[in-house]
Amino acid sequence: MDLDLKNKRVLITAASRGLGFATARQLVREGAWVAINARNAGALTSAAEKLREEAAGEILTLPGDVTAPEFPTQAVSQVIAAWGGLDILITNAGGPPSGTFENQDDAAWQKAIDLCLMSHVRLIRAALPYLRQSTCPSVLTITSIAVKQPIANLVLSNSIRAATASLTKSLALELGSENIRFNSILPASTLTERILDLLSYRAGQNGTTVDEEMRKQAAESPFKRLATPEEFANAAVFLVSPAASYITGVMLTVDGGSYKATF
Repeated sequence: MDLDLKNKRVLITAASRGLGFATARQLVREGAWVAINARNAGALTSAAEKLREEAAGEILTLPGDVTAPEFPTQAVSQVIAAWGGLDILITNAGGPPSGTFENQDDAAWQKAIDLCLMSHVRLIRAALPYLRQSTCPSVLTITSIAVKQPIANLVLSNSIRAATASLTKSLALELGSENIRFNSILPASTLTERILDLLSYRAGQNGTTVDEEMRKQAAESPFKRLATPEEFANAAVFLVSPAASYITGVMLTVDGGSYKATF
């Protein structure tokens, strides 16, 4: 299937590693022009070098912190200055720290809100005028399976990512008449640096090892394994592509069947 992504202009945040990088790589392989963001300028440069080895289109780097209120507008402005427009926005951010409810103070909640909700809000707000000018505008928010099925010791993520999912659905309804699509992917445990951090925390809490916690996590899926970043990226790239032109307002679980409910 031709996903019709050649020369489409994409901005994806938190893309120097993990799910963001895997998605950027698949977009590049489809011929898209991809602007990637990360806080660590060195890691971002390294990621861009890897992408350029496979790129048919252009790669743009946007170092900066998506939780800084002014950064989303700056990032979008740089993409517009370089390419004259924007077709696809993928809002991604790292997750907040592990911990129970009683371990999180007001500062931790505010940081998590800025990271897991307001970064999406500000990026979409900055991009919207340019998405309106695109012939195939699409927004993908990356959230978590925690939206549907809360995860132990992740009260911040469980609570705040649900707001981003509701934002995504609201915008799909509000802006569908303008042909702008909004979807979200809710990944479960995927083999990234983030999951290793979470499993390390669980191992410390449970007096086990990371390997034991990984086996327990893998057992949640009928496949008895965790996803690879590439498996997530394949779903993400299809969902943002013009090939998915009649799909909007979807909260897609990429979880290997670990979410047990019917709906």
